[in-house]
Amino acid sequence: MLLAGVARLSQLSPVFVARRLVVETPFVLFAVFLPLIGRGERLDVLGVSLSVDGLWAAWNILIKATLGLFTSIILGATTTIAEILHGLEHLHMPRLITAITGFMVRYADLITGEMTRMRIARESRGYNPRWFWQARAVAASAGALFIRSYERGERVYLAMVSRGYSGSMPLGHDPVVPVNQWAAALTLPALAAAVAVFAWAIR
Repeated sequence: MLLAGVARLSQLSPVFVARRLVVETPFVLFAVFLPLIGRGERLDVLGVSLSVDGLWAAWNILIKATLGLFTSIILGATTTIAEILHGLEHLHMPRLITAITGFMVRYADLITGEMTRMRIARESRGYNPRWFWQARAVAASAGALFIRSYERGERVYLAMVSRGYSGSMPLGHDPVVPVNQWAAALTLPALAAAVAVFAWAIR
């Protein structure tokens, strides 16, 4: 409920969030089978014998996956990649990791476009594989794509170094977060902590 309120304040539509929550479908399917194959105390539900330990395990997996993914969706929809990486650097994540992540995000569309052009080139030359051993052209294309991407990355890196790149991308400005935004950001963790303490007290 707290995350739904944050999503509402962020003006995220339920359809937008629901489409991205589909990613956790494998976790849901895995969790469904845990009560059936679990051991220990059994519980009959609509004529089906379910494991109590399996039910708790399924609940934990489903809730943790949903809450974590929900939070990631809100963060990704309301914060730019540059700001997320800048925040990770302030949290002392190694600059090498943030730099690699930043370049990966920036050049994902470029590599996808290159793959599309190579596929069109294969098909324009009559490539229509029907058997497994006819996939040699795909393997060759993958190797060529790797070499092109590596060479392009090296050229871009050398060009950036020659322009003063020192290991991290400039954000353009170093924003000063006002106190009211800190208070708003800490509201959700504070409420979650209060719920946890209350649940622990009544247990």
